[in-house]
Amino acid sequence: MAGVQWRLGDLTVNRIGFGAMRLPQEGTAFDPAARPRDRGQAIRVLREAVELGINHVDTAAFYFSATRSANELINSALSPYPEDLVVVTKVGPGRTPQGEWLPLATPGQLRGQVEENLRQLGRDHLDVVNLRVSGLDDVSAHFEALAELRETGLIRHLGLSNVKLHHLDQAQRITDVVCVQNSYGLGHHPEQDDFLGVCGERGIAFVPFFALAGANQEAGTSADDDEVTAIARDRGVSPAQVRLAWTLARGPHVLVIPGTGDPGHLRQNVEAGELRLTPEELTRLDAVHLSGS
Repeated sequence: MAGVQWRLGDLTVNRIGFGAMRLPQEGTAFDPAARPRDRGQAIRVLREAVELGINHVDTAAFYFSATRSANELINSALSPYPEDLVVVTKVGPGRTPQGEWLPLATPGQLRGQVEENLRQLGRDHLDVVNLRVSGLDDVSAHFEALAELRETGLIRHLGLSNVKLHHLDQAQRITDVVCVQNSYGLGHHPEQDDFLGVCGERGIAFVPFFALAGANQEAGTSADDDEVTAIARDRGVSPAQVRLAWTLARGPHVLVIPGTGDPGHLRQNVEAGELRLTPEELTRLDAVHLSGS
């Protein structure tokens, strides 16, 4: 099973989830030259994720390759959806059918993005919608628009992605926020430590993306530094499992959403939820984290 649980509003999820960003293509996300992933394999991975106990899937309408859409793959693989499955999506950014990025949606355009996710996923409501922030100093107008959509029943809960503390303060003045998604991992954006702590104090889930990234590795691949490799060797696990276990140890409110198209890596990610690092191992890894290595 995917380990200890946390709540997103009234929804309970296992702390190890699945990120769908890399599902439509192999290699680097959003690379127009990336090869589309085999459709059958992608669907098998999604179904196996649910069988392994994952009940938190993170996606977005702008996760697509030339011939694959993450939302469509999720719909095909998992619909009719299990009752306990929580699908989290994002709005704000958009892409043309050719894959080019569009300017951040205006508050008035957010309903169209919500409806696009509903159509692709085959849902009558979205469990959690994160406002993905890019270049906005004040998210109030955007978050108010989403709060209005929640009142109509199209959205159950709201969260934020790629934000700073003042964005969270602005959003919480409008309505409840159940999660914050920011780029974070071992040795990756250690300046997020304080924000992670604030989220814990407020009972908000902190959901790192790129949790397997090392410093300066935004692609989300593991940088196997000496300490991580040594601990992994001593424990008989993979460096990626050590990184996930360290991230989960940052607090009971921390969730991880590693993505993969490989069934073997998927099983390893889930098994990382059972890995308990010792205080001595955590101290060594904390030093790596703070050094930014």
